[in-house]
Amino acid sequence: MNHNVWEDGFFKIDPECHIIGDMGPVNHFPGVQMWWRAIDGIMRPTLQGAPDHLLNMIEPWEMTKSTDPENILRAMDKYGVDVACLLPESMMDTTGYSSRWCTNGDAWKAVQTHPDRFIIEPNLSPIKQRGVKNAIWEMEYWMEKGAKIFKYYSPEDTYINDPELWPFYKRAEELGAVLCMHTGFSWVPPGKSKYCHPTQLDDVARDFPELKIVAFHMGYPYSDALNMVALGHPNVYLCLSLLVPWALTAPYKFAHILGEAIRFVGPDRIIWGTDSAGYGAQIGAASVGLLDFQIPEELQWKYGYLPLTDEDKRKIFGGNLGKLLGIDTTKRRGG
Repeated sequence: MNHNVWEDGFFKIDPECHIIGDMGPVNHFPGVQMWWRAIDGIMRPTLQGAPDHLLNMIEPWEMTKSTDPENILRAMDKYGVDVACLLPESMMDTTGYSSRWCTNGDAWKAVQTHPDRFIIEPNLSPIKQRGVKNAIWEMEYWMEKGAKIFKYYSPEDTYINDPELWPFYKRAEELGAVLCMHTGFSWVPPGKSKYCHPTQLDDVARDFPELKIVAFHMGYPYSDALNMVALGHPNVYLCLSLLVPWALTAPYKFAHILGEAIRFVGPDRIIWGTDSAGYGAQIGAASVGLLDFQIPEELQWKYGYLPLTDEDKRKIFGGNLGKLLGIDTTKRRGG
């Protein structure tokens, strides 16, 4: 990096920073092998068209998968990310529901290494498969420990709008939890894409209007459908996680996704994110991608998109999520 990343003026909070854990004990499961083959496939649409300055910026250690929280912090420091919500992978569908990849307890232990930079985001998945009462109990347990943000990964469980989940959503609403949900395609089989179409959020947001919902991945490739859901439900926030590298590798594509989101909900309900899973390069591409991004004038003219301002970026990078989580974003946490 050729500048001080802590002087860019953007407090950055990553709501989707995965920790994987030791994969050795579960790598023999066919479902786990299927999952990682899909990850290899994701690299192509993510990195195709990467400019030379991005490739030159990435160091070898950033392309090496690591389960060490210190590696996450190293990438955060390099790219100016203030806070990461550590989210343990569940993916119990890959092991026939016999094992989790990483437990919430493992994530809690990692958070303690740098509590000023890490916050815990317990993964409550699956809910239906293990019992709604059990999921509610665990959510209550972690909230007593100070957790405010949680993840539900429906592709390994059931439809987002499965009526059996209503007691869980009701309790999350009562507790004031911020609930992040995977929307769009599952991306990684054996997860089922039919369980996470963003239109299913319409039912949840309607019945639980005070439940703060963060929709990961902008519902891609159904981003237009998610925008329509969020248009009518002010408790639904749109998260750019996974897609931000396109700001560098496919800027017109990213501009269309972001421009449409701003048209329908404005900059106050859009949240940045990395969807990193052990690779520092994912944090880097997402950070640098949005930092210098601007919606091309051609698309502003063709579609009526507004130019992206520094204030918009300030809200998207951390301001919006900071308000939801009660984080003071006026003072940087690194450098």
